[in-house]
Amino acid sequence: MKEFVKRIGAMNCLMLLVVVSIIITAEVLFLTGKKMDALFVAFWAPTILGFMNYLKYRK
Repeated sequence: MKEFVKRIGAMNCLMLLVVVSIIITAEVLFLTGKKMDALFVAFWAPTILGFMNYLKYRK
């Protein structure tokens, strides 16, 4: 695990954990019947991943 964090960086690892928590939150919302809220929250994950890619290749 330390090798993975060292290879991709601590901040990227933290952001990936945030994305995973967003996906889990969206699933919980969907399964509890709040489908529109789940859809709204689910769009955050690809947005954050896209922003991470933008920052990575911005040079």
